[in-house]
Amino acid sequence: MRRLVLWDIDLTLIDARGFGTRWYRKALAEVTGKDLIRMPNTAGRTELAITTDVLNTHGLPADDDTVSAMFTALTKAVEATREELAAQGSAMPGAAQALAHLASADGIAQTPVTGNLPEVAHHKLAAFDLQEHLDFGLGGFGHLSHHRHDLIADSVRKAEARTGRQIDAGSVVVVGDTPHDVAGALRFGAVAVGVATGGHTEEELRAAGAHHVLPHLADTERVLGALT
Repeated sequence: MRRLVLWDIDLTLIDARGFGTRWYRKALAEVTGKDLIRMPNTAGRTELAITTDVLNTHGLPADDDTVSAMFTALTKAVEATREELAAQGSAMPGAAQALAHLASADGIAQTPVTGNLPEVAHHKLAAFDLQEHLDFGLGGFGHLSHHRHDLIADSVRKAEARTGRQIDAGSVVVVGDTPHDVAGALRFGAVAVGVATGGHTEEELRAAGAHHVLPHLADTERVLGALT
């Protein structure tokens, strides 16, 4: 493995806008009986951080049992709407092509490193047939930590355990649409590739310190050049 590519999911590989609040509303009501009054900012954040904020905002303790119950309810909510997500959401232009081309390249492994829970990540990607080329066994997911750099470190540890050798941080590439993705990559020492397909401009991603910035994934040759 000469390069490990770590993909963010939401607004990098897929567009599921409008669903997140619905899923949290359903989970919060199921677990606590409370109506969702306000959602915190979710861009680039982990599910542990978001769930903690949701509970605290509604005057509820974010203890381990409640957080775990929320995670279970969120996963069920996403699974129940997978067909609807496939119909109303979308894969980002060029995402499928980029994943497929990387999968055919020698020495490259690619996996999700995302704020999503593992099962949620799989449901979201499978709704658009994007899961095939991603190695979920190497993934870093949002139940682990409030901080994205911890998810990157977890993924790299898994890759090192599988290969039996140390992976240099410079051979790790993090792809995402927010300054949080960029900051996580820089904190770990990885290459940060920003994609301006979410709520942040190319200028904002460059200012955050991204090594490469792409307007989108539709130009496959340019994407591969940045990632490899």
